[in-house]
Formats: sequence, structure tokens, C-alpha cells
Amino acid sequence: MQFFSTINFTVPLLASTTESADSSMVVAAVLLSLVVIYFASKVGGELSNKVGLPPVLGELVGGVIIGTSVLHLLVFPEGGTHSSSSLIMTFLQITAGLTPEATPQVFAAQSEVISILAELGVIILLFEIGLESNLKDLIAVGIQAIVVAVVGVVVPFAAATFGLMTLFSISAIPAIFAGAALTATSIGITSKVLSEIGRLNSKEGQIILGAAVIDDILGIIILAVVASLAKDGAVNVGNVIYLIISATAFLIGAIVLGNVFNKSFLAITEQLKTRSELVIPAFIFAFVMAYLADIIHLEAILGAFAAGLVLEETDKRKELQKQVIPIADMLVPVFFVTVGANTDLGVLNPVIPSNREGFIMAIFLITVAILGKVITGLAVFGQPGISRLVIGVGMIPRGEVGLVFVGVGAASGAFPKPLAAAIIMMVILTTFLAPPLLKFVFPEPKTAATLDSSSNTSSL
Repeated sequence: MQFFSTINFTVPLLASTTESADSSMVVAAVLLSLVVIYFASKVGGELSNKVGLPPVLGELVGGVIIGTSVLHLLVFPEGGTHSSSSLIMTFLQITAGLTPEATPQVFAAQSEVISILAELGVIILLFEIGLESNLKDLIAVGIQAIVVAVVGVVVPFAAATFGLMTLFSISAIPAIFAGAALTATSIGITSKVLSEIGRLNSKEGQIILGAAVIDDILGIIILAVVASLAKDGAVNVGNVIYLIISATAFLIGAIVLGNVFNKSFLAITEQLKTRSELVIPAFIFAFVMAYLADIIHLEAILGAFAAGLVLEETDKRKELQKQVIPIADMLVPVFFVTVGANTDLGVLNPVIPSNREGFIMAIFLITVAILGKVITGLAVFGQPGISRLVIGVGMIPRGEVGLVFVGVGAASGAFPKPLAAAIIMMVILTTFLAPPLLKFVFPEPKTAATLDSSSNTSSL
């Protein structure tokens, strides 16, 4: 730690919190926090994968366990938690000689560093999602997927926003934010289940996957708009129109200009001969796009997503995806675990009278989240013999994109604690329920052996 002590650690990023904090203690606290985060994400992810659920769900639950709700290993001052509640700070006091007087400053600095790493994690996550979103396949799915996606965004968004404002007296900004969190669909979860039951290439499967990708794009535009509204603290119709137009124009413009940029990007990478000749220029582009989105009052994640969509069209897409994965594996879990750690599920405990409204709010959001997606199947037209229930059920899981809404909303201060916890419960339950429901309504296709067996039985 002597090396770090020789460096002036009070760069502007941390100037407000580390001026009087021991830099070596800050580094030690951050290292311990990362140990706890990675351990929780790995154990949670492995356990989740073993029961057939996406690892991201395990990372979220792991964060809940180590955070405010249970163990208090990873807590943050933004939630009103004092440094004395942090077991990491207690451990540093016992093992590293951290004094009680210096603990609040170290705690604040450690929390700020982890929060910034989490923000980098979500930027990289959206860049990765953009890289995996094939626009050509999306266009090929056609109007059916677009209609399903639009219904799947509008219905839960409107129902949740209106219900929260009228039934629970939630103010406009957090209600709109919560409604937006119900719009996205996790393409990863649905595609995995469809693949397992051999229906990925069915008509229903293709409509679901196309609609899920469009859902994500629409959801990210909505997220950029509502996050900007949260910064202003008020809903202004003119501002909303400006944000919707600018977010849409930014995304479309980035994709159109991307056709020109792709050739320049490949030409530049061909000239580079040192390590990371592909991934570093890609991240430079992603961070520049994120910066541009941020300075025009949109969200940085929209710029990162747009950068991913642009680079998805390059000939080196698959190679770039492989190189991004290890970097994402280092930072994205910090985001998911931090979201879980910041969530106090205790505020939903119905045994405590003051928490019952939050519990009822969670039930309301879960109901709207499920019904708001199931109804999308009714939007399918001109497809005789297609199962509309399968399409609706396939759109239910929220997964990682829903968690992005929670993370951004919590960071902006838009969510009261009960509402944030209710949205987390909605994400967890919709993700848990979707795979078994999808297998139930969309049974595995009959194999050749099954057909032979049934024909022999009928001949007897």
C-alpha cells in the first residue's frame, strides 16, 4: 500500500470525499468490496445456472444477501446507511487499524468508487447488448414483431404509471420511471428456453425474439427520456417531446452514420499492430458516444447502446464480442450486485403495518408486468394456427434490462425505497416464472421416435 500512499489520490473524481481520507485505506476498502462483490456474483450466478435460471438473477440475489437487506457487507451512504453499519469498515478497523474518526470519510470514498465502477458496468452492458442486436434479423421479422413490441411497451407502461399515481399516490416522476421499468423484455432468458424446447425457429419464437429486441430499443429510449426528466424533477410536455425526438434521432442517426464509420473503423484497426488493436478503439468509440448522449441531456447508456448497434454491422463483430466479454465479466457484475445490495426488501415485509402498502404495490406491479405482456399475443394478426398465448408468455421476463431501469432510477434518486424494492421483486418473479410457464404453454415438439411410437400404437 506504500505505493498508493505516494500518489495524490484526491483527483477531482473523488475530491469531495477523499480529501481527508487515507488513500491506502480507500484502496483497501475498494479491494475488499470487490472481493465481496465478485464472490457474491459468482456463487449466485452458479446456483442460478444450476436451476436453469439466468446467472444475472443469481447476481442480483447475491447482492441482496450481502447488502442492506441481510448481511450489511456492502452498503452505501446514499441509502441513509451510516459507516458503522458496514461490516467492511468494521473489518478494516479490526485488521488494518482504521480509526473510528476516519471511517466516515473512507466509507464515503469507497462507496463512490464502487458506484462509479457500477456505472461503467452498465455502460459496457448496454454496449454489449447493442453488439448482440442484429438489425437485419430485426427487420426480417416484420410488422408482427413491431406491433407486439409496441403493445408490450405501451400497455404495462400506461397501466403501471396510472395505477401508481391513482392507487398509491406516487408522484409523476417515480411513477413514470416505474412504468418504464416494466417495458423491456429479456431476450436472453426467452431465447434460452425456446432453444431448449426446440422452438427457437418457430413462427412464435421468431416473433417473440424480434419483439424482445424492439422492446429493448424502445425501453432504452424511454429510459433516456425518464432519467432526464428525473434530473429536472418535473414533467414538462415540451421537454418530454424534445427528449423523445432527440433520443430517437440520436439512435437513428448513429445507425445511419455507422455505415460510413464502419469502414473507417476497420481501416484504423487494420493499421494497429499492438495488443487490443480492436477492443480499445471500440471502447473509445463507445465512450465518446456515451459522452455525446450525456451532454445533450440523454443517458450515457443510450450512447453506448448506439455504439454497439453501429459496430454490430462490422465484419469483426464476432471477434469484438469475444474481446468485450472478459471486460464485461469484470464490471457488469459490479452493477448487478450493487443494484441488489442497495435494495432493502425489508420495506416490503407485510408483518409491519407501515410496510403493507409497499407489499401491495409489489403485487400490483407483478400483476401488471405479467398481464401487460401476456396481452401482447392478442396483437398478432393474419397468422392462422399461431399460439397467441405463447407469444404473450414469452414476453414476460424482464431480466437484465429491467435491472438497468432500477439501477439508473435508484442512482437518480427517483425511487422511494418501497417502490425500488417492489420493482426488484417484479424483475425476480417475472424472470423466475417465465421459463416454466413458457415450457407449459409451448410443449416440446414431438421427436421422430415419439411419432413412430404413436403410429405403432395406433396401428395396434
